[in-house]
Amino acid sequence: MWRHWIDRLSSENTLIRYDERGNGLSDWNIGDFSFDAMVTDLESVADASGLDRFPLLGVSQSCAVSVAYVIRHPKRVSRLILYGGYARGRRKRGDIHQLDTHEAMTTLIREGWGKDNPAFRQLFTEAFIPGASREQMAWFNDLQRQTTSPLNASLLHSTFGDIDVSAMLGAVSVPTLVLHARNDAVVPFEEGKVLAAGIPGARFVDLNSANHILLGDEPAFADFLREVRSFIAGPE
Repeated sequence: MWRHWIDRLSSENTLIRYDERGNGLSDWNIGDFSFDAMVTDLESVADASGLDRFPLLGVSQSCAVSVAYVIRHPKRVSRLILYGGYARGRRKRGDIHQLDTHEAMTTLIREGWGKDNPAFRQLFTEAFIPGASREQMAWFNDLQRQTTSPLNASLLHSTFGDIDVSAMLGAVSVPTLVLHARNDAVVPFEEGKVLAAGIPGARFVDLNSANHILLGDEPAFADFLREVRSFIAGPE
């Protein structure tokens, strides 16, 4: 599900990625799932990389983390690339329907994430990758349970709902590319447009897909790669 992202993004550039706190190979036994802690994690990874300046890619909720990092360290980021992201979490959008959806999903995560029956996780899988094959969906269902605990997943989801970097967007001073899948069911397309509109000089790219995680064999992923590579290679 992520292999084609890693392979293609690292084929022409050095790619440094890390597992979000509470996930994967990062420490699960933590008490702080705050947004500020996530920004600090990115700072730690950037410092450990030894790079003085680099292009920064944020995906989904990590777009807001990336924006906050750029505000703190504008001279370290040469270009900012944001895919499938948002400036405002569901609790901050002033939409009662989205708020109700967020709270319902938080409960589903807490109650169903760790169960053997994948029915609860399938709800998230179909939102993230509706265009996937049965095999890909089954793999993603299993991945969710393996990569974090039900408690961590619910705490992370709660934090994502409270994200709001709207007031920071106007202070972003690096070249920025924002890309968003047109029919994304996880992060509404309009939220991607809001994100781009708030950043001075940002360019917005509409990708013809319904997948929040772009699949390797869909044209939208090729479009994503072409746009990102052209943006990175462009003049300062």
